[in-house]
Amino acid sequence: MAPFDIVRPRYGEASLADVLPSALAVLEVPGAPDRLKLAADLAGVRRIAVLLVDGLGYHQLPLAAPHAPVVADVLAGRLGAVRELTAPFPSTTPTSLVTLGTGTAPGAHGVLGFTLNVPGTAHVLKHIEWTDDPDPLRWQPVRTQFALAAQAGVDVTVVASTLFAGTGLTVAANRGGTYRGADGVDELANTMLDALTAAEPPALVYGYYPDLDKMGHLCGVGSVEWQQQADEVGRLLDRLVDGLPADAALLVTADHGQLDVPADHRFDIAADPWLRAGIRVVAGEPRVRYLHTVDGATADVIDTWRGVLGTAAWVASREEAVAAGWYGPVPEEHLQRVGDVVVACHDRYAVLSTATEPPIVGMLVAYHGSYTEIEMTVPLLTIRNVGGDR
Repeated sequence: MAPFDIVRPRYGEASLADVLPSALAVLEVPGAPDRLKLAADLAGVRRIAVLLVDGLGYHQLPLAAPHAPVVADVLAGRLGAVRELTAPFPSTTPTSLVTLGTGTAPGAHGVLGFTLNVPGTAHVLKHIEWTDDPDPLRWQPVRTQFALAAQAGVDVTVVASTLFAGTGLTVAANRGGTYRGADGVDELANTMLDALTAAEPPALVYGYYPDLDKMGHLCGVGSVEWQQQADEVGRLLDRLVDGLPADAALLVTADHGQLDVPADHRFDIAADPWLRAGIRVVAGEPRVRYLHTVDGATADVIDTWRGVLGTAAWVASREEAVAAGWYGPVPEEHLQRVGDVVVACHDRYAVLSTATEPPIVGMLVAYHGSYTEIEMTVPLLTIRNVGGDR
């Protein structure tokens, strides 16, 4: 497929939601479905490390390979294997992290976007700055795969930045495992390996590395700064692969891809009275907007936005977007979190909302969130212990 072709999430077949259930099946957790067919390749594995590298989409692998020997070796067929999975929709970090953690599509877990309007209020919840309002256990009601694994006797550890300990997003995505804070590549690698080797098998260790995505946003995909972060990812992977215990495997995946958006491909709601008309609350993010309209204005907003954006985006009602299956089944209690109008950008377009979002959002170079191939496809690298021969 071409980078800007539309990709549908393959929930229950080959998506981010299928990674942890398949890993648990390898660890012989009763009832865990091995939808990715990992058991055949990982026979005898009793410890699994899962690393999510934020922003390392499938299309970013060739860019990262010169900086990450493990990636280069996997792509060349010298080490492990790689397959292509889909992110959920929207292809954005909070939605993807909770999809991975729960093993369910976004409709079920309710974290349906980067920012969401809390129904019945004017408040827009930014999931990456979420603490305890709304209550994470109510906002995201699905039991996590970590909790299911722990109940089945798996030693479960979650390793990520100390800044993320106890946040709403961490509770929503990762509850059920023992949380260990680790800042920087060396500490992350050391902590993951320590948890993996010290545990009595079966063991599951999940690690999260955020900085490649951050540098892509700020400086652009493939920029010098991005390449420097790819070097760090390479160092992290080297450490993890070289330190794997004999009965262990490493799974490496991502939450989404990323693309640069030119200045002349950006619409701004604040600068266009036609786009502002009939809008009560703006949520989502630049590549996927959720528009909550004033009473009776939805049809007019859809017509107006289609006229202004043209081929730059798909503009649809909530009902159309849900019926099309982008979120998986959406229960009634989660429906209002999706905008009355959903705007999914095509090609390299974005819709800013400079009146309602921090200035940094409009200053970013790269974005993600929509349903194009380059955003929606993520890798799954599967690497067993190689006995130091790599």
